[in-house]
Amino acid sequence: MKKPRVYIDGKEGTTGLQIYDRLAGREDIELLLIDEEKRKDREERRHFINEADIVFLCLPDAAAVEAVELVENPETRIIDASTAHRTLPGWDYGFPELSPEHRSRIACSKRVANPGCHATGFISSVYPLVRQGIIPEDYPMTVFSLTGYSGGGKKMIAEYEAPDKAEELFAPRIYGLTLKHKHLPEMQKICGLAYPPVFSPVVDDYYKGMAVTIQLHNRLLKGKPSAEDIWETLASWYKGMNLVKVHPFGWDGMISASGLSGKDTLELVVNGHGDQTIVTALFDNLGKGASGAAVQNMNLMLGFEETRGLSTGEETEHA
Repeated sequence: MKKPRVYIDGKEGTTGLQIYDRLAGREDIELLLIDEEKRKDREERRHFINEADIVFLCLPDAAAVEAVELVENPETRIIDASTAHRTLPGWDYGFPELSPEHRSRIACSKRVANPGCHATGFISSVYPLVRQGIIPEDYPMTVFSLTGYSGGGKKMIAEYEAPDKAEELFAPRIYGLTLKHKHLPEMQKICGLAYPPVFSPVVDDYYKGMAVTIQLHNRLLKGKPSAEDIWETLASWYKGMNLVKVHPFGWDGMISASGLSGKDTLELVVNGHGDQTIVTALFDNLGKGASGAAVQNMNLMLGFEETRGLSTGEETEHA
């Protein structure tokens, strides 16, 4: 049986390299590799894109749009890791755990938009609660997200790892102060919210890992549920999932944003009481937040076991 052919357009970037690392040793696919000297050659890229069964786009938004325009082979299927197509018609959102419908659409799709890292954390907790009617569509959502510096790409990585790095890089830094972060449109659309959340991302002096936290006033939610009620809803929603888990309720320690670094899983940690709730999505921004999610989507599209080639680990002993 002929092996599926896979091409990574933009293999030299952080996401592309991480996808390559997950695929390089696999014997169930044929990984197509472009000559390094021609990796920006439009016609050479066109050739590889149309030779492949699955193409990962690990490119800036404008380049990703251009790459899709190079597709001439009707059998070529695209997984785009950029922001360019996440809210567009004709593209399926690549988060299979959200619902059976998401999973089936991804499996059959020709065009899959891989979720953004911050959006992954937000949507994992908010989507089920909106769908269950607990969070009203017009709820004034707020979210903050702690991330390692690898999410900023090669330039930011070089800044943080320089031997003479600036003093300010040793402390957490809040950014996105215009409140117009590029992940906001998918956060709002995928969750079905009337308004985008107020979103505050924070980058800190560690390589990878994310902790994305929403904060809820229970009195404003339908039925005024307790934090434990919300935990039960999320635990039921994700029951049986391989890569998304819900931590046992009642954890009262500290949550490290790098707690799932190196894994391709995501874990929700619910805390609070009768009046207030926080939900933290803990995962690796290069794993379930980017490359791991992309490989999971590829596996589903090719009919493979979804966890093949991924690092799942076990449920964390502590958050």
